[in-house]
Amino acid sequence: MTAIAVVTTVGSKKEARTMARALVEAKLAACAQISRIESVYAWKGRIEHGKEYRLLFKTTAEQYDAVESAIRGLHSYELPAIHAFAFERVSAPYADWIESSTR
Repeated sequence: MTAIAVVTTVGSKKEARTMARALVEAKLAACAQISRIESVYAWKGRIEHGKEYRLLFKTTAEQYDAVESAIRGLHSYELPAIHAFAFERVSAPYADWIESSTR
């Protein structure tokens, strides 16, 4: 089992909470963390600036495809950012909790 974090951003707190709850209830993620952020990005030939909410889902590499699919299904953006990174190191009890919570 490889513990990973899957990250996306959304435009509202309501969308963030809905997505977080849906993935945790579906056992696709052990937990979701929501942070308010400010983003600057290039989009359709313009530089955009705005407030967003970042969601970080703690899950396993084995669940990535299902997590990505669920995020796409719930997301309001035309092109949602969805990316993941593996935990380089993680305590064994915490990794066990992630794994048991995502079965």
